[in-house]
Amino acid sequence: MEDAVVSLPAAPLAPLDNPYLEAVLQAADEAIRRPHANGYREPVHVGVDLGTAYVVLFVLDAEKRPLVGAYRYAEVVRDGLVVDFVAATALVRELKAQVEQRLGFPLRAAATAYPPGVPLAEVRATRYVLEAAGLECTAQVDEPTAANAVLQVANGAVVDIGGGTTGIAVVENGRVIYTADEPTGGTHFTLVIAGSHRIPFAEAEAMKTDPRQQPRLFPVVRPVMEKVATIIARHIRPFAVEALYLVGGAAAFHGFPAVVTEITGIPAFTPSRPLFVTPLGIAMNDPG
Repeated sequence: MEDAVVSLPAAPLAPLDNPYLEAVLQAADEAIRRPHANGYREPVHVGVDLGTAYVVLFVLDAEKRPLVGAYRYAEVVRDGLVVDFVAATALVRELKAQVEQRLGFPLRAAATAYPPGVPLAEVRATRYVLEAAGLECTAQVDEPTAANAVLQVANGAVVDIGGGTTGIAVVENGRVIYTADEPTGGTHFTLVIAGSHRIPFAEAEAMKTDPRQQPRLFPVVRPVMEKVATIIARHIRPFAVEALYLVGGAAAFHGFPAVVTEITGIPAFTPSRPLFVTPLGIAMNDPG
């Protein structure tokens, strides 16, 4: 039976409708497609995001503007844990080589990130992946804090909805005062779509990321959205959070912010190109 097509609520643009943020994300989109860096030389700031669904590498110029970038779907991390060290290293090395060819010079160092609350051994594992791929690890930052380097939220909660986990950072007066991370993210969207339609995971992933398919998939994935919203609500309850800022690939699913608002009672906002926010913030944490 075909899924019913529903009318999806649109998330409000404010307060993320600001020229700086949109300019950075537009530049990131262009950096992904840019074939070469037009002769730019060092210094650069580099960030590697080892996500559950995607590994993303961005290179920024001296002013921390997106220069070149690349990303690839991968299953080398699960729930914030590196589960295939060899494959993760090979993928980072491949992305590194790809952007080096476009830059015209080698990359020597990069920052990386980790979900808040993971064991110290897993924090080290992300550094070891970079080092094995030929990059000195210059910094490690938790993912929601990295995202806020781009969002520049002064007060509220940044929610990084990754493939396997949802990370939360409560920000007060520009300072992160609380972080948490729990399983459930975009991979769970894909699993329920695959189960509902009795199709392979890869096919379900392609359906999930196709905006044209999302209206009819919305009723299928809404329970997962509600679970994520419940996780957010539980962690922010002790704090006076007035707005939620959703980033990560899953945040791009149309209707998600409205569901989060409905469950938490707090306005939720998603910027354009939410997949790029955390990787850009990671690169901004690289001292260069």
